Amino acid sequence: MIARIIGSGIAGISTAIRLANKGYEVHVYEANSYPGGKLTVVEQKGYRFDAGPSLFTMPQYVDELFILSGKNPKDYFSYQKWPTACHYFFEDGTFLPFSSDINELCRTIEHVLKVDSKPLRQHFKRSEFIYRKTHVPFLERSLHKIGNHFSKETFQAICAIPKLGLFTSMNKLNEAKLNHPKLVQIFNRFATYNGSNPYQAPGILHVIPFLEHGYGTFFPNGGMHAITNSLVQLANDLGVQFHFNQQVDEILVNHKKVSGIKVNNELLEADLVVCNADIKPTYTHLLPKSKKPKRILTQERSSSAMIFYWGIKKQFPQLDLHNIFFSDNYKAEFDTIFHHNTLSSDPTIYVHISSKASQSDAPAGCENWFVMINVPSNNGQNWDELRLMARKLCLTKLSRILQTDIESLIETEDYLDPVLIEQKTSSAGGALYGTSSNNRMAAFFRHPNFSSVNGLYFVGGSVHPGGGIPLCLLSAKIVADLLD
Repeated sequence: MIARIIGSGIAGISTAIRLANKGYEVHVYEANSYPGGKLTVVEQKGYRFDAGPSLFTMPQYVDELFILSGKNPKDYFSYQKWPTACHYFFEDGTFLPFSSDINELCRTIEHVLKVDSKPLRQHFKRSEFIYRKTHVPFLERSLHKIGNHFSKETFQAICAIPKLGLFTSMNKLNEAKLNHPKLVQIFNRFATYNGSNPYQAPGILHVIPFLEHGYGTFFPNGGMHAITNSLVQLANDLGVQFHFNQQVDEILVNHKKVSGIKVNNELLEADLVVCNADIKPTYTHLLPKSKKPKRILTQERSSSAMIFYWGIKKQFPQLDLHNIFFSDNYKAEFDTIFHHNTLSSDPTIYVHISSKASQSDAPAGCENWFVMINVPSNNGQNWDELRLMARKLCLTKLSRILQTDIESLIETEDYLDPVLIEQKTSSAGGALYGTSSNNRMAAFFRHPNFSSVNGLYFVGGSVHPGGGIPLCLLSAKIVADLLD
């Protein structure tokens, strides 16, 4: 049995591993010269930057692939757990280290914000409750198979609906349950983990904080790109064949059954095709003769990102963790970015410094900065102009808070914007997570992992269960389960 996989993003690679374990002859076709999709790397002048995702949670989903293959995960891949998830710097001088340990975090909140930590503790319990009630039926199984709706887990989730936050927004839930505006601001930020707007996205997305503070945040030894490298090595050891610089032109369908793919005008037969490409260009370019799911393809796209990769010729002891947020006026940022498609005058800035964990990521005495702000997906904006505006705003804010001229310390620089993200990963509009989750039914509106074409399946961030490393890995697991 021959399986051909289109795209070597993290979901495509993990699907290849699962299919190889099922006995398939697996071929992966990648338009780029490298694997990983968004989970890749930038290297310049002795600096190494993780180009895409910078936060690693739920590492058990990566370990599971090695265990499934009869391998010891530590022979391929290792990581460390961070004692602190993030550091938050506010314009008024407030500094909040957000410990991964909830008890320690509550003590910090009481000391710094001078408020009772009980509401925060209850908010985390609420996040855990949502996760416990929803992760199996909503994340680990196909939502689009009627048979799955009759399981015990689905029944329990239905009974819990009044407590899941489906009928309020994330922001309203946070404002109602938390007792300090800075805590509301921080917990609103979790909506960005799947490219959504906390003022529109349903409160059920409050599940996300539990992933960060229940299971913890981690960093792979060797950087985030080590996830890609380790899984590619595992796939190779299982006999998976990767074909780089190979643009797939079409998915071939014969009498509602997949028959193969076309690559460089060559027809390659297949018993099974799994597409890891964004669902929108898949239907536009790869399935030109198939019926288009108009409702799905016209949904609102998730946010994108403006990212600057800066090699900084100095070390900042006060930034002693890899995840740092410089925050202020979060609502103004979202109002501006999501509704007016411009950049705000005072954006929330996320800085990731992996050289804190690995000395090989920057020259001695230096740091590698991954500097990101959330922006809308590409709808024809002037991104050259917006990039210069964003760069200036970031440098002004960082220099003001750190009391240092940051621009003078930049000795190497690169960037990503929605246009480049779309060019490099074929993500429509450069949207990082496919469609947004700003609707309470968004999970059901995502494209299923199967299709009306027999033998054709879909994985990755633009289909169920959604974007981000853990969910992409789960999409591969769902497809493997569907084959069973």
